[in-house]
Amino acid sequence: MLINEIKYLVAKDIRLELKQRYAFNGILLYVVSTIFVCYLSFTRIIDAETWNSLFWIIMLFAAVNAVSKSFVQESISRQLYYYTLASPQAIILSKVIYNSFLMSILSALCLLVFTALMGSFITSYLVFMAALFLGSLGFSAVLTMIAAIASRTNNNFALMAILSFPLLLPLLLVLMHVSASALTGGDITQNLTYLAAILMLDFIVIALSYILFPYLWRD
Repeated sequence: MLINEIKYLVAKDIRLELKQRYAFNGILLYVVSTIFVCYLSFTRIIDAETWNSLFWIIMLFAAVNAVSKSFVQESISRQLYYYTLASPQAIILSKVIYNSFLMSILSALCLLVFTALMGSFITSYLVFMAALFLGSLGFSAVLTMIAAIASRTNNNFALMAILSFPLLLPLLLVLMHVSASALTGGDITQNLTYLAAILMLDFIVIALSYILFPYLWRD
């Protein structure tokens, strides 16, 4: 039953995104514009550390912009309708799955444009792509729950930025460490501990969202 609810809710979000493509296109335009500005500013002084820092800064702000609309675009009446049809666990998990899918696409496009304009310092693509995938999942999980909390207030975007930064900081630090290793020749065995830590952080956030979201949903 839960899986069926999640499946239909994810399909609903995908149909809405395809119907309102301006949202994703706007985020993609923001990412490409930011990367192009970085290209104009850093084309002569770029190095591996700067490359790594710029990439994750762009990814962080792209994630905030992409996931912030998760619950804001849902009206109160529509949320009440969902309340009568689906369990709160299905709703939060469907949002996390959909946002993870969206962030994975956005991350791949961001990496493609970033390497096209800024060059590539990556020596271990397996490590970097693993960090990118787990990072997309972690960003989606944290920001989806924060978006649900922020949707209950008027200044939802400001509150989301304030609440999400301290929660994303540990994840971001580990991701930057793993990606820096991928730029300097580190293989997958040298980063298994850090990748496992990222996966554990993702799992903890998703589990907390699954447990705590029903209490928020009732309000």
